[in-house]
Amino acid sequence: MSDPSLLAASLLTQGKISDAVTVKLPLIQQAATTDETIVSQKILPTIEITSPEFSQQRRQEIPSLQTNRLKPTVSEPTITKAVIPRKFNTLPASGSQMYSQRLAALRAGKVYTRVPSNSFQSAWVKATEQPTYEQWKQLLAKEAKAIATGQGSNQLTILVGDSLSLWFPSDRLPGDRLWLNQGISGDTSTGILKRLSAFSQTRPDAIYLMVGINDLRRGATNESILRNHRQILRRLRFNHPQARIIVQSILPTRKAGLFNDRILQINQQLAAIAYQEGATYLNLFGLFSDAEGNLRPDLTTDGLHLSPRGYEVWQYALQQTNTWVALNRHTDLQKGLKR
Repeated sequence: MSDPSLLAASLLTQGKISDAVTVKLPLIQQAATTDETIVSQKILPTIEITSPEFSQQRRQEIPSLQTNRLKPTVSEPTITKAVIPRKFNTLPASGSQMYSQRLAALRAGKVYTRVPSNSFQSAWVKATEQPTYEQWKQLLAKEAKAIATGQGSNQLTILVGDSLSLWFPSDRLPGDRLWLNQGISGDTSTGILKRLSAFSQTRPDAIYLMVGINDLRRGATNESILRNHRQILRRLRFNHPQARIIVQSILPTRKAGLFNDRILQINQQLAAIAYQEGATYLNLFGLFSDAEGNLRPDLTTDGLHLSPRGYEVWQYALQQTNTWVALNRHTDLQKGLKR
């Protein structure tokens, strides 16, 4: 295996992030105003992750869209606690600190997801200036270009989303592969659709997408959220034809004004769109909801963002899904499926 930490220092210009990588994409069939699909129709899985440890008395179930729904067939792993002591102020606790840490890792030629979570403290511990959305886009584009250059034979999985993905603890990501985190705090489905070219040159085996909660907070309609998801899936399929694309359900909340019944309705339609566009739908809603269908209090810090326990639950789901992807990878390649 090639060294996953060998990232070209030449990507940096005088220690600063230069303009974001721009990749000109061939024209893709426009689908913003149509529900016509551009992939072949076939039965694809809706993955339901269940665990006695995480289950509640009442689970919200997205209606099945097909009769032969596939599930992971492996036994459930034991959740492993983080081994790094989480002392006060030893991990980035703000967007400015997270940004500064990742910038320092890139300057050192490292993949930030492959170094201890408290690395480069001198570079970030006193950081207070909040990076702009454009600065985050540039940094993520640089990380993606570095991964594309140094991936070698390593497997790669990409997280795409908003602050929920951004703050996924790197020490909870399965260590058998490279990870590229393309989450930006506050991002929407519109924002993600516009920045997919930043990592178009990478070679992922799997791409996890979770987005939509910020759309709802900003008053977006269900139709616009679903339309953007369809466009995102089509663009991802065009850029990464060999990758398994996993649409993750929007998580429940405990925030006033964000109604979980509406989130359930959107998730049901997201499952349908994933099926139509050759992707996999991962239903996380039940793992995170309590008996009333709200985000479980022990899994959140503020009713929206996740607590360490919340990321432990998500980690469990990723482990199960990655196992499923690996088990089906050989079959997919043999049959030449265009997922």
